[in-house]
Amino acid sequence: MNPIIIGSGPAGYTAAIYLGRSGHQATIIEGLQPGGQLTTTTIVENFPGFPDGIDANELMGNMRQQAINCGAEIMHNTVVKADLSRQPYSITLDNGTTLTADVLIIATGATAKYLGLSDEQKYQGMGVSACATCDGFFYRRKTVGVVGGGDTACEEATYLAGLCEKVYLIVRKPYLRATQAMQQRVISNDKIQILFETNVTGLYGDDGVEGAHLVHRKGESDEHTSDLPISGLFLAIGHKPNSDLFKPWIDTDKQGYIITRGATPLTNLPGIFAAGDVADPNYRQAINAAASGCRAAMEAIKYLKE
Repeated sequence: MNPIIIGSGPAGYTAAIYLGRSGHQATIIEGLQPGGQLTTTTIVENFPGFPDGIDANELMGNMRQQAINCGAEIMHNTVVKADLSRQPYSITLDNGTTLTADVLIIATGATAKYLGLSDEQKYQGMGVSACATCDGFFYRRKTVGVVGGGDTACEEATYLAGLCEKVYLIVRKPYLRATQAMQQRVISNDKIQILFETNVTGLYGDDGVEGAHLVHRKGESDEHTSDLPISGLFLAIGHKPNSDLFKPWIDTDKQGYIITRGATPLTNLPGIFAAGDVADPNYRQAINAAASGCRAAMEAIKYLKE
């Protein structure tokens, strides 16, 4: 039985490459988003080895081909059911096929939370982003908005303030939920302006985001609307790890991120390893996901030998 990798982002493809080079042909279940969340952006400029950047889809296409070259079998399916109660573990695909394996690598990633506006999809990769570290570089000396009021939003706003001319922090509540230290960083930064009790209702622009439609103090007697000229909108309202299928057997934290042993990819079940954003609430970077895929494969190889 081949090791099964669930997920096809940087973590999943890297794990398959390392397994293949060690003589273990992996089966990759690609899922709904081949290449992972990285494919929702355009140019990747912070992945080592590409001094001029590389198109995100090209990068993931290269990783995919490398995994195939190393012997990986790729299945264009999603996992709809899992039974991890005993070995061999079994998973059921959307076409009704059931696969079994003694080794599973869960690399299903985490999905950024969005506001639910149709404009978010319209301007995806054209001014809408869920990762300031990934895309902030494209907005140097421009004006942007960040949606959210927690630590992540404050961190992203502070990061972007180091690149952008102006940053609007758009907060739906009349206060910030971030820790006091993070709040102070934002408040003391002259480049950041906080818009409390404000919601984004839409975006506008011809060839990309040129501004956001806002509503202030929604539902109150003094409710009013305005348009905010910005070149980019960053969503910082959290991520949801794609771990629901495995929760009956795999330990997760309160947010749903898979808990691993220390810095290793080992889960609470023998032969099951977690890699990438599904087990990473902090960094969520392609290079870190790839590195965790390497670690998961190396631990899987060690497990198979034993």
